[in-house]
Amino acid sequence: MKKIRVAVVGAGQFGKHHMRVIRESERAELAAVVDQDPARAAEAASAYGCPCFTDFRQLAGLVDAAVVAVPTVKHAEVGCPLLEAGIDLLVEKPIAADLDSARRLVDTAEAHGRILQVGHLERFNPAVAALREIVDAPLFFEIHRLSIFTPRSLDVDVVLDLMIHDLDIVLSLVKAEPEEIRAAGISILSSKVDIANVRVAFPRGVVANFTASRVSTERVRKLRLFQPHQYISVDYGKQETTVLSVTPQRSIAFQPVVVNKAEPLRLEIEAFLDAVCNRSRPVVDGEDATRALRVAIAILDKIEEHSRVVAQSVASLRKLERPQR
Repeated sequence: MKKIRVAVVGAGQFGKHHMRVIRESERAELAAVVDQDPARAAEAASAYGCPCFTDFRQLAGLVDAAVVAVPTVKHAEVGCPLLEAGIDLLVEKPIAADLDSARRLVDTAEAHGRILQVGHLERFNPAVAALREIVDAPLFFEIHRLSIFTPRSLDVDVVLDLMIHDLDIVLSLVKAEPEEIRAAGISILSSKVDIANVRVAFPRGVVANFTASRVSTERVRKLRLFQPHQYISVDYGKQETTVLSVTPQRSIAFQPVVVNKAEPLRLEIEAFLDAVCNRSRPVVDGEDATRALRVAIAILDKIEEHSRVVAQSVASLRKLERPQR
């Protein structure tokens, strides 16, 4: 079977992971790497044994598909011309930095009959796959995603950088739009929001609490879910899913869950190749990704609103503390 020719646009941290997995795939050929930095492009090309370019437009006619792993604010600028050139795309999450750019990508893919998959990696986590087999009536979520600070992805807030993974998972499980959002966040080491705490209410009384931080002293990736008579815990990093159930006799029963552990990125790439070969709907398509982005942006709006209230309160307190003359 002829291998699918795949390019990776963006030779940064994420791009290199994609290059490694694509090169190891039996179904794909790493046909090119693109980076606007000539030295970085050449270094990646040398490491992975493929041609390199500094302009993504040079890929037209040379590849069947591409991974877009450039900064989020550049996704539509890079992705739309590639789609117009007949190239199927896997775009890193989030799909874009704003809804207009996301819609441009979705509409361009549709207009040109191209595959558009978005890299919400946790959808392919085997622990999440196990979770989907168990969940039937989720009522309450408690989710923590904490990371040690790194200088990557500082072009977006922690909501778009980290929390959006969990927003996508919850939206896919609840299958409903939020009715109410409450959120607070602060900047610590960047000009963007680095820590955020969010409470989202859905129809039927479903509630989800999210905490995300990229300035933590430890790395945590955990989801806890409650549904009638069951508590389910998912450790994304360890790929472990645990279920505790309340029996009719009011005792607690532990249910072991089999998780077929594997590298999520490898599963994601293989799913993308399936969609390209079969011309089928991706596991996470542009509409799914836009829905998660819409909620993330609504959260950022609520954080900004909360910040204004806090600033006004602080200003009022300082005014009261000033000595009277």
